[in-house]
Amino acid sequence: MDTTQDNITTQAINEAAEAVKPNPLERRIDMTVAMAEIEREVEQQLKKIARTTKMAGFRPGKVPMKMVAQMYGGQAHSEAIGAAIEKAFGAAVREQNLRVAGQPRIEPKKAGAENQMAFTAIFEVFPEFAIADISGCTIEKPALSVGDAEVDKTIEVLQKQRTTYAAAGRAAQKGDRLVIDFTGRRNGETFDGGAATDYAVLVGDGRMIHDFEAAMEGVAAGQETVFDATFPKDYHAIDLAGSTVQFTVLVKAVEAPQLPTVDAEFARSLGIADGDTAKMRAEVRANLEREVAKRLRARIKEQAMNALLETHTIDVPTAMVDAESQQMADKARQDLESRGAQMKNIPVNASWFTEQAASRVRLGLIVAALVREKDLHVQPAQVRAVVDDFAATFEDPQEVVRWYYSQPQRLAEAEALAMESNVVDWVLANAQVADKDVVFDELMGNAS
Repeated sequence: MDTTQDNITTQAINEAAEAVKPNPLERRIDMTVAMAEIEREVEQQLKKIARTTKMAGFRPGKVPMKMVAQMYGGQAHSEAIGAAIEKAFGAAVREQNLRVAGQPRIEPKKAGAENQMAFTAIFEVFPEFAIADISGCTIEKPALSVGDAEVDKTIEVLQKQRTTYAAAGRAAQKGDRLVIDFTGRRNGETFDGGAATDYAVLVGDGRMIHDFEAAMEGVAAGQETVFDATFPKDYHAIDLAGSTVQFTVLVKAVEAPQLPTVDAEFARSLGIADGDTAKMRAEVRANLEREVAKRLRARIKEQAMNALLETHTIDVPTAMVDAESQQMADKARQDLESRGAQMKNIPVNASWFTEQAASRVRLGLIVAALVREKDLHVQPAQVRAVVDDFAATFEDPQEVVRWYYSQPQRLAEAEALAMESNVVDWVLANAQVADKDVVFDELMGNAS
């Protein structure tokens, strides 16, 4: 017996069965619309159109109704049928108390009587479910206090961000900046992207391939060096992946890093007008405390949302997933274009995002149900607190607050954050919570 063929056949049968699996959220409603109702609507539509119709030889609004019907009868008839179906569908949905997700698909069917038009509306409904018990979930609540050591580390980062370079007068070592000309050859021929002039390289920062960076340690200004280098097998340029090439490098300059002194000038570079370093430290601490609190809260939020997803198994409307997938694909395309990518011949398919979109839709439905059932609606004071927190880092916070309240879209973002905060608080109040100390460098992404 050919077991391989049997396995393939079984898999095909399973996949086919999955493809035709009924959608548990799909509903069908049969409707009929009286032709007399449609005709009345057509007549009203044509009378409305006739009031403003212009035609050579007639004053505006005085075109004969027969001519108006000849010109716009098809449009009016189509709109009348659409309006009648919409009205009938709305009445049927209200009668059955259904919560429709997405737009219905309308299919004509054979009418039961000559004076009627019959249709079937096929659509999805929102899932009905109860809020699950999350008392068995454990949320690790990260904790970190900002002290002098954390302030010092942050100031060190700020110093490194303002690093300048000066001629080293010695051989290159890690941390130095080199200015080089280089040419790479494979089998004696130069390759695309393998040459540059006056190129700046930071020794040891990992931006160049390993063999190239290793060859830069110990070189001196004015030196020319030739060496072989092998590209990683997973290198992004497929034609170079795993290849060994030869580089010729002319070192034009070796520059050592110079960290700025923490003094009045440094304080002024951070926005402290009078250069008071004590004020600078106080401001760094305040900003750091705000950032630490934000990152800690983000970790808690991620765990809280995951707990809700793990404890609620619900079906999601396909229409909503498709819409979310398309939005994600559009955003991905826009992000790539903003970075200079030429997207004309690069497809970004919505299907790539289906799984993530389904998770987002599922979480959105769970959160919405939780807010309704547990009355976690946002209060104006909570929204204002979010806006104030945004505004606190700006020179004129009140101006930022006014700007938020004059921009409905921005204010809606603040309301969404406030609502998420209410949901997280509810999860923390109903799940198991375990305090956990976190390391500053790891939290801030400074770990080497």
